Amino acid sequence: MKPTAQTPRIVTEVPGPHSRAFVASEARHLAPGVQSIATLSGLAIQRAEGSIIEDVDGNRFLDIAGGVCVNAVGHAHPRYRQILKEQIDEVTVGSFTTPRRAAALESVARRTPPGLDKIQLYSGGSEAVEAAMRLAKSYTKKFEFLSFWGGFHGKTAGTLSLIGDGTKNGLGPSLPGTYLAPYADCYRCPLGLKYPSCGIECASFARKVIRNSTTGALAAILVEPMQGTAGNVIPPPEFLPAIRAIADENDALLVADEMITGFGRTGRWFGVEHTGVKPDIMTVGKGLGSGFPVSGLISTDEITRAKPWGNPSGSSSSYGGNPMAGAAVYASVSVIEEDGLVGNSARVGEGMLARLRDLQEKYEFIGDVRGHGLLIGVELVKDRATREPLDKAVCVRLFQECLKRGLVSMVYNPHFRVNPPLSISAETAAVALDIVDEAFGVIAREGGWR
Repeated sequence: MKPTAQTPRIVTEVPGPHSRAFVASEARHLAPGVQSIATLSGLAIQRAEGSIIEDVDGNRFLDIAGGVCVNAVGHAHPRYRQILKEQIDEVTVGSFTTPRRAAALESVARRTPPGLDKIQLYSGGSEAVEAAMRLAKSYTKKFEFLSFWGGFHGKTAGTLSLIGDGTKNGLGPSLPGTYLAPYADCYRCPLGLKYPSCGIECASFARKVIRNSTTGALAAILVEPMQGTAGNVIPPPEFLPAIRAIADENDALLVADEMITGFGRTGRWFGVEHTGVKPDIMTVGKGLGSGFPVSGLISTDEITRAKPWGNPSGSSSSYGGNPMAGAAVYASVSVIEEDGLVGNSARVGEGMLARLRDLQEKYEFIGDVRGHGLLIGVELVKDRATREPLDKAVCVRLFQECLKRGLVSMVYNPHFRVNPPLSISAETAAVALDIVDEAFGVIAREGGWR
C-alpha cells in the first residue's frame, strides 16, 4: 500500500487563543533564553504523532525541525512508547544494570566503527563532550584541545571554550589550552578560497595553529563530521581524513562529535562513515534517545581504561544510564533498526535535496543547498554573488508564513536547517516542501528581501 502523507490542518489563527493563554501563564515564571522556535511560534503543544504536532487549539503542524535533530523515530512511536511505559512500571532510579540497558549497549556497539565498543551514558550533550575532554587528558597525559570555527559542542565551561561562534561572547575567559581553526565551509570559505583548487587549505591552517599557538601538549582534536548549528555544513570528503592525519601527527586523539550526525541522520549510522575515518572517541546524543535526555561517549577498551577517567566513579554521572535512559536508548535504536530508518533517511533526504535544488532555481534568495540524508542546509542570501545572508527579519517572516500554513521549521535563520524525523515519508516531505514553496513565493512576490 502506498504511504499516505501526514497533512497539516489549521483551524484557528496561529497561535490560537488557548496557546496564547498557556504561553502567557508560563511566561510569568519561565526564565528567558529558550529556543527561538518556541518563542517565535508561541505554540502550546497537546500531542504529537509521526511528523505531526498538534497544539492545544487543535491546529496540526508538520514538523521538519525535529527538535533540532532529536526526533529520530518520529513523535509518539508506538514501540518507543511501549518500551518506556514498561520500564517506568519496573524501575526508574539507580545505576544498576537493567536488561534493557544491557541490550541497548549491545545494539549501539554493533553499529559503531570496529573497536569502538565501550560506552558510557550521560544526561546531555555538554556532559558527554566534557567527559571526552577528561578522557583525552587521562589517556594522553596532555591538556590542549583544538576545535573549529562554526562548531558547537555545548554550554558548560569546558565546551563553551571549544565553540567556534558568538555563543560564548560575554562568558569569558575561555579555558586555557583551547584553540580554534577554520572548518571546511566551502560555501563561505573562511580563507576566501575555492574548492577543490584550495587543496583543503583549512586543514593546513589547523597544522599552523597547532604549531604556532599550542605548547605542544595537544590531547585531542574535536570535530563534527558535518556541522549542525553552523547551518548543516557538509565539508568536502578530504577534510575529515586530513584532520585524522593531523591528530596522528601530534599523538593526539580524534574526537568526532556525532550528537547531530549519529544514528541515521545523514543516511548512515554515523557521519564518519561517509569518509571512512575512524575516530578515537565519539560523542553521541539526540537520536540516541529520540527525545529522552540521554547522551553518550563511545571509545575503545584501551582508551577508556586510562586513569583517572577509568577509576571507579571516575567517568560516571548521577543520571547517566539510569533505567529510563537505558530503555530510551534501547527503544530508539530498536526502532531505527526495525523500521529501516537509516535507509529511509538516505532515500527521503535525496528527494528533499532534489526538490530544494529545484526551488533554488526558482528563488534568487536561495544561495546554496547541501546535505546528506535528512541533515539538509539551505543558505538564504540577499545576493548570490556576494553571498550576504538574508536579513533576520525576512527569515522570521518566512517562518511565520510557513507556520500559518501548518509547517514548523527552522527557516527563521539565513542558515535554514531541515531536520525532519527520520521516519518521515516521501509523501509527507513533499507536502512540507510545498508549504516552503508557497511561503517563499509570498516573499518573492512582495520583494524587498534584498
